[in-house]
Amino acid sequence: MSTPPAPSPQPDDTQTRARRALADAVREIEHHVAAAGWDAPVRVFALVRTRTALTTEPGLADQLAPEVLAAARADDQHLTSVEQEGLPAAEDLEHLLGGLTWPPTVDGAAVTVERVVLPPGAEEDLPADPDAALAALLAHPQRQDVRLAVAVLRDGPSWCAVRTRAHDDDDAVGQGPDLVPGLVEAVRATLE
Repeated sequence: MSTPPAPSPQPDDTQTRARRALADAVREIEHHVAAAGWDAPVRVFALVRTRTALTTEPGLADQLAPEVLAAARADDQHLTSVEQEGLPAAEDLEHLLGGLTWPPTVDGAAVTVERVVLPPGAEEDLPADPDAALAALLAHPQRQDVRLAVAVLRDGPSWCAVRTRAHDDDDAVGQGPDLVPGLVEAVRATLE
């Protein structure tokens, strides 16, 4: 009599749910920021697991929509984003993120930022002078304005969303775990 084969390992359900919750939080953040329109400043969000936050701050339940409460009851990985106001002054995004730290009660962080991008190779023709390069970039006929939303959980997963001004529609937002690897790592560093 032979022994039945061992069941194949299943993916970690907690990690799958965490990744899905993070993707949902990024979509929500990106849609929220998009509703305010373009030419917006950098925005930063703390991400907390909703069920845990409700345990430590029961009054939070009065501020959340019924569907959010139901989602939190159904999934302990559900995330709530908390926009950070009064960010410290910084000369650029790198310095802003370099100055942020989060307490252990924050499970993740997200940032939204707008950028101008050019097709590959187009940057080679930009002038060396920074002011002249900026003027050329802004006047370039192939420039694309994009909004990036990037989030990372303290315990690993990341998720990104990219919206272009030229295709400014909720159905045209690109998404994936590592679309903006440098920004993913910069946000991850705020959690260390």
